[in-house]
Amino acid sequence: MPGNMLSKGEVFVIETDAASREQLSDALQQSAYDVICFADGASLLSEAKARMPACVVLEMPPDRSALDVLKRLREENCMAPVLVTSANGSIAMAVDAIKSGAADFIEKPFRTHDVVVRIDAAIDESAQPDSSRQRWLPGCEPLTAREGDVLAHLAAGLTNKEVARRMHLSARTVEGYRASILKKAGARNVTDLLRRIFGQGSPSQV
Repeated sequence: MPGNMLSKGEVFVIETDAASREQLSDALQQSAYDVICFADGASLLSEAKARMPACVVLEMPPDRSALDVLKRLREENCMAPVLVTSANGSIAMAVDAIKSGAADFIEKPFRTHDVVVRIDAAIDESAQPDSSRQRWLPGCEPLTAREGDVLAHLAAGLTNKEVARRMHLSARTVEGYRASILKKAGARNVTDLLRRIFGQGSPSQV
């Protein structure tokens, strides 16, 4: 970490690729984070019981075991934001990660600077009071705060990429939220969704 810079907290990392792990660790340390790397989910979970990280970065292996780690963290009340990375991410995998409690889903290869920016954004958001819980669709499962924010941006006519830039997320994460919102609402697409929410006067540009 740069000299005399106060730590912004610990980031727990599981990353099997040595080069990616080293680059991410260096970038995080340059941004005043302390980095602890783990070989597997069990060791990370054990450490999380003793200390609360500021953020967790989990690599998604082919067996998708990172989802189990994510669920265990939430069950044990570790509320630190979790970013999931994957070399073969799909929308379905992004939806599963978000449903399991991930704050962001990042496809590999990634730029370490982008990951640090998203970690900063996730930590900042987790520190904010949750004011969006009241967003729901009549007769449907309530939207999470993040889903409500994504929906608001989509309703304003923004594309997935524009929403991703605005919210400091990956485009794949926004796609995952969008798919989750549509599923909860039973809507075929965003236009259908907005028609249900706002009546027939939905924005024509969406």
